[in-house]
This record gives sequence, C-alpha cells and structure tokens, in this order.
Amino acid sequence: MTRAKRAFAQKLEVHLLREGIIESAHHVEATVCDNRGRVLLSAGNPETTAFIRSALKPFQALAVTTTGTLERYDLTDKDLAIMCSSHRGTIEQSRQAFNILWRADIDPGALQCPIPENKTSPLEYNCSGKHAGMLAVCQNNYWPLNTYLQNSHPVQKLILDKVAELLQMPGAELIAARDDCGVPTYSMQLTQMAFLFAKLSSGNNLDLERIVRAMINYPEIIAGNGAFDTELIKLTEGSLVSKSGAEGIQCIGRVGEGMGLAIKARDGSRRAKYAAAIHILKQMGWITPTVAEELADRFMNLTHFKRLEVIGELAMV
Repeated sequence: MTRAKRAFAQKLEVHLLREGIIESAHHVEATVCDNRGRVLLSAGNPETTAFIRSALKPFQALAVTTTGTLERYDLTDKDLAIMCSSHRGTIEQSRQAFNILWRADIDPGALQCPIPENKTSPLEYNCSGKHAGMLAVCQNNYWPLNTYLQNSHPVQKLILDKVAELLQMPGAELIAARDDCGVPTYSMQLTQMAFLFAKLSSGNNLDLERIVRAMINYPEIIAGNGAFDTELIKLTEGSLVSKSGAEGIQCIGRVGEGMGLAIKARDGSRRAKYAAAIHILKQMGWITPTVAEELADRFMNLTHFKRLEVIGELAMV
C-alpha cells in the first residue's frame, strides 16, 4: 500500500522583469508559525530544511544574556545589538565589537573570524560582534579562548542547549556545520526557524525580550543604513524584528504577538528573499501599504529598466 503524498501550497515565484518581460525566475518557500509551534501559513513545504546561517545570531546571543556576562562586563544593549548583527565593518560597528573585547579584557587577536578582503582587521568582518560575545562568555566562565569555534567547546554546547530548549527537542538531533566565519550553524526546517522567531518576538522570555529590544533600538547596527533588516526595523518602528541569513534565508518576528516568518529562496538569491518578504508582509498586514511601497522602491525596483514581481500567496495549512 502506498502512502499519498502530502499536498503543500505552491511556492512563490519571484520574477525579474526587464521592461515588463520575464528575464529570470526564483522559487521561494515560506512559513509562518506561532510561539506554540503551530504552522499558520505556508508557501511550499514548511518542512524544507536549510542552514539557518546568520539568522541564528539572536539565539547565539543567549549565551551572553543567560550567564551574567552582560552584567559582569557592564555591556549595553548596543553591545548586544552588534552580537546579533551582520554588519558592514564600518568604523562605528567595528568599534562596538572592539568595546566588548575591551571591557572583557580580551586581546582582539583572540578573534578567529576572517579578515574581510581589502580590510585590515577581523573586527571589520560581519560576524565580529557575535565572535566577541562568545569570547566574553568564555572569559566570564574561565573557558579556553583559543578553541571557542569547536562544536565541543562549552560555549558552543551552551548555545546548542539554548536553541534546542527553545525548539523543544534534543540538541543531538540538530545537524551542525561550520558557517563561513567558522562558528557552528544548524540545519533546520523552515517551521523551526519560524518557531524560533515567534519565540523571539513573543515577549514571554526576559532574555529574548532584551535581545529584541537591543535589535530594534539599534537597527543601524544590525546590518547598516540601506540594508533590508535595518530599514524594515526602522520603517515599522520596531514592531518587526528582522534578521537575514546567507543563501536566501530571511527571518522576521512580529514583536509582542509571538508570530514568526521564515523564508528560503531556493537558489540562495538575496534579491528574491527580500522581494518575497515584502510581498508576504504586505499580504499578512504586518506592514502598511506606505511601508510596502517604500521597501519596494528600495529592494524591488532595481533600475529604470528592471524590477521584481512576486507571484503567489501564502495559504493556510
């Protein structure tokens, strides 16, 4: 006896139009969950798996908020924001990452993230804040600094435990791989990513609530002026918290309502995930038509000759 295949809503399609004619197409899957883990809406298969990449950073920051590290080194919400960021290596952003190390009495040479091309310091790497936060946790707990990237290191075990606790599953079931910066990231279903962001934005966890506050109070640190995460947080006045990940990952939480959205562009396209996010947020009423129009002008109207359009809608599961 064969089992019938489960039916899923159609994927979204993002078209690149050149003077109105389709030139390229991207396929995008998306899922919306509440903070109880229930799938509310989807396009494509909500069980699709992908590496969460940098969208994990707000949850990696739990290692800092739950160990007394913030208090011991008198770190601020601005420091917490840079730990959650994928920044551009500006002077202000790099200095903020350095501030964490300085307050924890750690030499910047302890950073094991790469030095960006045409730059001079790992502080300018987009993940330097995350790395600085992990090192501060190690310093606070008298853990080794030189092996903090290893899966077996106490700081990485702590992060895995925190993420697994939020997902209500054994951490051993999560598949780990190294992100480009060398830190472990995890393969998850879109449902799990959306669930994490529903938890992040629910207001039911004091540590997560502080992380959200830091992100929405310092949006220019989370990415940079003109970047999608920064502009979405600013334009919605903190009612949405947003974090991009590489290879087509975009996660968004609706602050105070415990709802999370996870998006994956199957080909890893950045432009496709941003276009899909704007389309979905407008469909769900998470952004106003005015905000949707402003975001579209920035991220969908590419030039006088090229623009993006999104075909399809989220469907109830």
